[in-house]
Amino acid sequence: MSTQVADPEAKLRDLARGDHRTLQALAQMHERNFEASGLDEETYDLVRVAALQAMGAPPISWLAHLGAAKRHNIPPERMLGTLIAVAPVAGTARTVSAGANIAKALGFVEVVKEKLEEK
Repeated sequence: MSTQVADPEAKLRDLARGDHRTLQALAQMHERNFEASGLDEETYDLVRVAALQAMGAPPISWLAHLGAAKRHNIPPERMLGTLIAVAPVAGTARTVSAGANIAKALGFVEVVKEKLEEK
């Protein structure tokens, strides 16, 4: 089952021009999902980290989740503990890849900070 988006090229052009309605819709979807889960913020964020690890998510996918973890004051030890707990299910390759992708995502954040400081 796939989701069809009416005129995706137009939506991408709008996004490039600064029309963030699509992103707002995604944010609202996540907010409703959090509320529906009945979980506390930390558990919710850690479950999502586990899911990213299990599916082999690329670095860019980790950015929002790392930001949420930071906003919710989740210590790095808890995130590492989550990766370790999921490792027997996700596998060694996915676990090592998750660590590398987290490091890459954090590198993206540092590059953006540097660019903003230059301005």
